[in-house]
Amino acid sequence: MTPTITAFERSPDRGRGQARDMRVRWALEEVGQPYDVRLVSFSEMKEPAHRALHPFGQIPTYEEGDLALFESGAIVFHIAERHGRLLPDDANARARAVTWMFAALSTVEPPILELANARLLESDKPWSKERLPLVEDRVRDQLKQLSARLGSDDWLDGGFSAGDLMMVSVLRRLNRSGLLDEYPNLSAYVVRGEARPAFRRAFDAQLAVFAAASTG
Repeated sequence: MTPTITAFERSPDRGRGQARDMRVRWALEEVGQPYDVRLVSFSEMKEPAHRALHPFGQIPTYEEGDLALFESGAIVFHIAERHGRLLPDDANARARAVTWMFAALSTVEPPILELANARLLESDKPWSKERLPLVEDRVRDQLKQLSARLGSDDWLDGGFSAGDLMMVSVLRRLNRSGLLDEYPNLSAYVVRGEARPAFRRAFDAQLAVFAAASTG
């Protein structure tokens, strides 16, 4: 059965592949699973029909037969389990890959999102200039530890896994910040992820939606 995911009708990231449906698209491309996309507007995301799938009125959602999921991490985990890929066969390695998924979403991403809010939504506040360096340092604290753990390895724990997919997706939010450049091994790590054919297919699919909306 072909799953259906939801995505922004008009993505606020202007086709840069930052919206969270990108993570799901990438996972589906990695496992070779065809999928359909239902585009939703910002107003439709808040309507009862969509909230029945995502109680917080966001994207992405994932529908497969009687199964409906929300939250990108949960969806990627389901895809990895369902298709027997993106998670190692060895039980301990599998558990570590899942741990890295949680680390990406629970430890690394929150200060990065805080930085984005500080730069985009709070730059006009009188306390912004004092707060911004503090937020940047919180991001650096996480990057420093992650950089030390990755070292010279290509991926976080052996071969590419769902943990890397989620971590690269999170780190890509820093591509325009300059902070990632302070950690060359993390910059190279992101580039490796973006070079994967499955990533390119997912990115191009999301970019095509933005391009169509811009010319429509």
